[in-house]
Parts: sequence; structure tokens; C-alpha cells
Amino acid sequence: MKIGNVELNTKIVLAPMAGVTDVAFRTVCRELSGCYTVTEMVSAKALCYGDKKTASLLTLGEGEHPCGVQIFGSDEAAMEKGAALALEQSGADIIDINMGCPVPKIAGSGDGSALMKDPEKAARVAAAVVRGAAGKPVTVKFRLGWDKGSINCVEFARRMEDVGVAAVAVHGRTRTQMYSGTANWDYIREVKQAVSIPVVANGDVFSAKDAVRALSYTGADMVMIGRGCFGNPWLLEQCAAAVEGREVPETPPLAQRCDVAVRQFELAMAHKGERIACLEMRRHYAWYLKGVPYAGYWKEQICSMSTAEDFYKVTAGIRRDLC
Repeated sequence: MKIGNVELNTKIVLAPMAGVTDVAFRTVCRELSGCYTVTEMVSAKALCYGDKKTASLLTLGEGEHPCGVQIFGSDEAAMEKGAALALEQSGADIIDINMGCPVPKIAGSGDGSALMKDPEKAARVAAAVVRGAAGKPVTVKFRLGWDKGSINCVEFARRMEDVGVAAVAVHGRTRTQMYSGTANWDYIREVKQAVSIPVVANGDVFSAKDAVRALSYTGADMVMIGRGCFGNPWLLEQCAAAVEGREVPETPPLAQRCDVAVRQFELAMAHKGERIACLEMRRHYAWYLKGVPYAGYWKEQICSMSTAEDFYKVTAGIRRDLC
């Protein structure tokens, strides 16, 4: 399928998630599954101000194409300029607009999912990004609506298409739901029926069967996987196999999972340095051990890792005691 003029050879998308989908984790997921990846969200205003920390979030992995870069904001001028800067600095193929983030820090400033309360302004913001993208495809990720009394995703999607957006991703929850309750795929199906651009279904995909069911039920073109892949990048590989009609591989034994954790840590260390990589891998490594019997002691050790030596000692202990 194509998003604009960019051809994708997969129906699996790794959801952009702040603090999770950095270049190291995206690389691991892509190596396992060949999924389409999108960077963590970056502030368009911060890009315009030349913030170095923000710019570092735009780093792509080696050969990470096609890939999207996600920006957020609600100021039209900043979004237009930020889109151009994000594409220039990252070399990404597609630019995505975050109109779905529910966290108060973002939505409370009028960004993210708050734009769903003002579809006209959202359309102007999207049009500005289309201008800034200068021919590269623009996609938008949003929710069903602000709350259950104002579900407007179908009309919202139509507005996005009208201003030149090349594809939309819909999370089947409202902003007030955050991540609670159940994702409503009925509305995603309605969005798919209402627009002619590709639609990505997002929400409650925690197994290969979920991915197949989401695509079948909604008629969407792609399926996006978020929280289900925390510590489990093999979920993307399993979903890819399932939707392509191949045999679904088993999740590998813990020893192999440790190998991938090490790969992710070393990639993070190469991009961010030893200290930051250790701090950020604390929760990732704990996720890798989710559901592993008798892992409590090693999860405690993970929480105090501060050097590469600590990381490798913990890994050796896990291999010795739990594998």
C-alpha cells in the first residue's frame, strides 16, 4: 500500500510513544518484524527555537526507511515551520501530526487531543503542516473525540482528508478514557467507510489474533500496536506473520529475549551515552521480565542500574538464575 507517494511493504505500525519508541527500541522492532516506525512526538515550537534535546529525538536508525516523524502543536505558523525542520533534520519520509495525546501537559495546552474540540482549527493546523511538508505525505493520529458526548472522529477524518492529509490513524478511545476501558473499533470502521485515504486502526491489539481481527472488523489498511509491545517486540513480528497468513512464531525463550534487551541497550548507549541508556533501560528491562517467574529480585536490581557494568551483571544473573 501507499501513503501518499511512499510505498509501505507492511501492514504493521509501531505506535509512536513518548519515552518508549526511541531509536533503539524502533530499531529492535524493525529488525524483528519489518514494521513501519514513527519517532517519539516532538514539539514543533521547540524545533523552531532550536532546542537540541528536541532535535535529538529526530535521529533515525541506520536504514530506517520508510519512517515517519511525529510533531505536535497547535500554532499554525510553528507547525508549518516545525514540519519543514523535522523533515530536514530527520530525513524521514512521512510527517505525522499528534492530535491524540491525552496527557494533561499536552492537551491542557491546546495541543494533542485538545484539537479534536476545535475541528476547524485542527484542519488549519493540518493544512499548515501540509504546506511545510512541501510534497512529503502528512498523516494525522487522533482519537474518537474528546469524550463520549462529543465523538466526532468521522467528520474529523473527512476534514483531514479535505486539507490534503494522506492517511489517518484512529485510536478507538476518547480523550477522557485515556487508556482505560475497551477500544471501540466500530468508529474506526465508520472512519474507514467515510474517507478514501488509508486508515490505521489503533487500540487493544495485544496478540496476533487481535491484529487480524482489527483489520478484518474495521476494514482498515494497517494496524498500529502500542502498549502491547512493551518488553515484547516479538508481538510485532507475530502480528506481521498473522496478517500475512504465515505461521505465527512463538515468543522466544528468555535467553533470546535477553539478547534483544542487550541489543536495545547497546543501541541506546551508542545514541545517548551510558548514563541515559541505563536510566531509560530500567523500565524497558523490567518489561522484558513481565510474567517471568521468580524475577522479583532481578527487577529490583534493574531499578538501580547506573552503568553498563551494572547492566551486564544483571543480565548475567538473569541468565544464570532464570533461563
